[in-house]
Amino acid sequence: MFKKTFISLALTTIVSASAMAATEQDVQNAFYPYKNGVPTYQGLSAGMTINQANVDQFKEIIDPAMYDFIKAGDTEIKVGETTSFDLNKSYVDATRKYMNDVKLGDKVGEISGSVAGRPFPQEPSMDDPRAGEKLAWNFKYGYNWGDSAAIWPFYWTFKDMNSGKAERTLKFNFNFLNFTHRTQQAPVPAITPNPSNLFRATYLEVLEPFDVKNTQLLIQRFEDDLKRDNAYLYLGFQRRVRRLSSGQVTDAFLGSDIMIEDFEGYNGRISDMKWTYKGTRNMLLPMYNHNDMPLDTEIPKDEDGYQMISYGGKGNCFPNVTYQLRKVYQLEGEPLDPNHPISKRQHFIDAQTFTIPRTVTYDRNGAIWKSFSIGQAHPDHHLPQNKGSGVSIDDSFTMIDMQAQHCTTGQFKGIIDPELTPESKMTVQNLRASGR
Repeated sequence: MFKKTFISLALTTIVSASAMAATEQDVQNAFYPYKNGVPTYQGLSAGMTINQANVDQFKEIIDPAMYDFIKAGDTEIKVGETTSFDLNKSYVDATRKYMNDVKLGDKVGEISGSVAGRPFPQEPSMDDPRAGEKLAWNFKYGYNWGDSAAIWPFYWTFKDMNSGKAERTLKFNFNFLNFTHRTQQAPVPAITPNPSNLFRATYLEVLEPFDVKNTQLLIQRFEDDLKRDNAYLYLGFQRRVRRLSSGQVTDAFLGSDIMIEDFEGYNGRISDMKWTYKGTRNMLLPMYNHNDMPLDTEIPKDEDGYQMISYGGKGNCFPNVTYQLRKVYQLEGEPLDPNHPISKRQHFIDAQTFTIPRTVTYDRNGAIWKSFSIGQAHPDHHLPQNKGSGVSIDDSFTMIDMQAQHCTTGQFKGIIDPELTPESKMTVQNLRASGR
């Protein structure tokens, strides 16, 4: 009897493990979800506008914050054709190579076997208690900005939503560099030597206005998610580098509506949040062809003729871009720190690219507080050097504080060019040298 039970349990374990193994079909479904057709919704068609008069008809495919904006007449959205944002073949191939080596550890924030590519290409399941955590890892090790990129220049404008007054504009340069999990830019899969075992670094420099010029931020994220980031701030007027405490990443950054933790949709550790998968749905997301959008004529063209996305709606807080009906994973992140200023974020993740075009943030009382949009531009309809990169280009943003009726908008030029982001830029020594 014992022998039969043991064999039965062993067979069950083998079958279960086999069912969970990722397959080539999982890869195809993950990276090419529109190969056999695009999602549809009754009454929705490309070219139409969703506004105050018809928004109730489409409530199921709009996130709650955007629904509230449209219902109030603060904005309207034009529907674009759903298109495939194919990621770089090198990233897909790396996913295929390593996908069945990846395993979660006992603790949230522990993972093994993830060398490059998407760690968990399988479709998430509501029956999997760690499905949310797997989605979070897919985002962290996603292809956002590829192996490295630069945003030169990057304008943040602070606006009063009621009056429409632009209160202040900051001009930045941003840089992103992956030390590990690289698939396309040499060296792959990792930069060596890497004595601190860094995964990724983000660097920014303020160019203007004068009172904050030369302010710089450097974030060094470790491969070990349980280690806290190294975050350094160089203040130009003080001419010194100081290390940021963990609490400062949730403060308003330079007076904006954005926390450092908000960057790119979520800029923190997996281990800092409780992750819950809330389901898969078709939703409208701000994804588009930059060159086909209404562009800003007030900001001077760059030397290469590039123009930024324009803004409209209430307070000029909304990018003038089209929205596509796309497959979306809804992921909830709840801070584990009881002193965190928010109660949760609802991330609406594009299933194909694993970027986060829409995030709704709730205050500690559970009320909607902020709405974050990161417009995604197709690389083949952007700068010539981005064509063929297979990188979904972050191309515009707006963070709206719905309670304060205030917003911070972002207009920028994202460039996939490894020459702009050398490893030496991601050091504390560079902060001091650049600040002189």
